[in-house]
Amino acid sequence: MLDTTIKTQLQTYLTRATRPIAITAFVDDSEQSRELQALLADIASVSGLVSVEVRRDAGERTPSFALNSPGEQIGVRFAGLPMGHEFTSLVLALLQVGGVAPKISEETAAQIRALQGNFDFVTYISLSCQNCPDVVQALNAMAVLNPTIRHTMVDGALFQDEVNERKIMAVPTVLLNGAVFGQGRMGVEEIVAKLDSGAADRAAEKMNAAAPFDVLVVGGGPAGAAAAVYAARKGIRTGVASERFGGQVLDTMAIENFISVKETEGPKMAMALEEHVKSYDVDILNLQRASKLVPAGADGLTTVQFANGGQLKAKSVIIATGARWREMNVPGETEYRGRGVAYCPHCDGPLFKGKKVAVIGGGNSGVEAAIDLAGIVAHVTLLEFGESMRADAVLQNKLRSLPNVTIIMQAQTTEVLGNGEKVTGLVYTDRASGQSHELQLDGIFVQIGLVPNTDWLKDSGVNLSRFGEIEINARGETSLPGVFAAGDATTVPYKQIIIAMGAGATAALSAFDRLIRN
Repeated sequence: MLDTTIKTQLQTYLTRATRPIAITAFVDDSEQSRELQALLADIASVSGLVSVEVRRDAGERTPSFALNSPGEQIGVRFAGLPMGHEFTSLVLALLQVGGVAPKISEETAAQIRALQGNFDFVTYISLSCQNCPDVVQALNAMAVLNPTIRHTMVDGALFQDEVNERKIMAVPTVLLNGAVFGQGRMGVEEIVAKLDSGAADRAAEKMNAAAPFDVLVVGGGPAGAAAAVYAARKGIRTGVASERFGGQVLDTMAIENFISVKETEGPKMAMALEEHVKSYDVDILNLQRASKLVPAGADGLTTVQFANGGQLKAKSVIIATGARWREMNVPGETEYRGRGVAYCPHCDGPLFKGKKVAVIGGGNSGVEAAIDLAGIVAHVTLLEFGESMRADAVLQNKLRSLPNVTIIMQAQTTEVLGNGEKVTGLVYTDRASGQSHELQLDGIFVQIGLVPNTDWLKDSGVNLSRFGEIEINARGETSLPGVFAAGDATTVPYKQIIIAMGAGATAALSAFDRLIRN
């Protein structure tokens, strides 16, 4: 199952284990069960600490397996074969069950150990989802640290009947004790904060007690990370407050245009960004959503208020809050989000295997999504608002060559249809004729660009463009003294990672220059 190179690497990793790892596999006569047994046999062959017991139990998901260590109470399970993006989740689970401490701050680990109750988590994933491993790894680590927490990863493509029964139409979807706990990427800190009711109040108290920063960066994407590194290197007191470190990069599958790095994936880059920032003396406050900017008063300090009730003050503020997926803003979209309306084809595409879907948008992202989905689903209908698609010619040619793709031009989506539980279709208007048409569909993938995360800046004195972007000059300065901005939230003409990083560095250097001159 595993090639020689991977087995050698796994053998090296498992030398770090300090206690036995007992694997209990639940199988039947299916091909998937045979593949699982081969995988587990390969794992056991590289370490004397690993043992495998195979059972046939009609009451268990098959194929699946549980990890434990003799004398411990560890509730970590995998239903399916954790390959693809989830292979790393398996390796980490083996190490942690084997006694290697999870890479979690001691403060967060203490929070996890202190949780009391009965926490039975199930996470539905797809092996092509780049957001899922973060959730799986976080919950596995929590199950290792606290015996009252149990976690099962379920491959939605393999357990399609279960997915349909529970009406799972987006991954990752996390259930807690049978009820939906959350959807989308979640890190361990975010999960713990949702379980620990006092976490938000403690975070607000910590903020309010913090001394003013020389530079406060709001946002933790490429622009925010670059700004933090450049500011910290100047030896000034630097802080970063971010709703989720990594920003939009976390939702990016493949990155192939970051100069000097031939190819990488968004989550890997996001992790590298955070590690780089942490290598400097920077205060990082994660999971904090800015709610209001108060211009500097007589004390010369700008105040940023946050949704948890806390606030931070700084001599200079760099806004790098990035952008989010643009929504269609039509009836039914909000109601059926996560129930057929999706924004990540890589993540949710496998859940629509053999079904009919639509892609809204004819730019590069829309056409790429349609091409990817065409290899999974029964049929793809791409709807483009304009008279022609805006995607690169090579992508358009590839799309038109696919037999199970229909392209509709001048199509304005006006409504998402559903039966109360999931999407059943959409309504669009032919902009040329004015006629309305209805499509019967199982899923809708929205790919119509980005909208800047600047709603919290309204009435702050920061000038915004008609598109909601922060207006900046060549130095990254905004209309407010001491307030700078960088990245996709600004009027910079091209929304690219490398450009955002350069803009973040520019803003930080401009902020430092202002500090030393004032």
